[in-house]
Amino acid sequence: MKWAVFLVIFLLAGAFFIISNNEIHLGSSGAFNKFMDSYYGWFFKLAHNAGSVTGYVINVDWMP
Repeated sequence: MKWAVFLVIFLLAGAFFIISNNEIHLGSSGAFNKFMDSYYGWFFKLAHNAGSVTGYVINVDWMP
């Protein structure tokens, strides 16, 4: 349950960060579409980077 709460808070913080940095006002449909494009781009980039880090960790020789 704690992981789910952390995940929701993390995703909401990312959404608020995107809204504030791009000065998006969600009142119009054009702004909402811009927000969704930015949010999906951020989310997929986050997933790609997590995969890259995981691949790097897996390929490291951990034996002395």
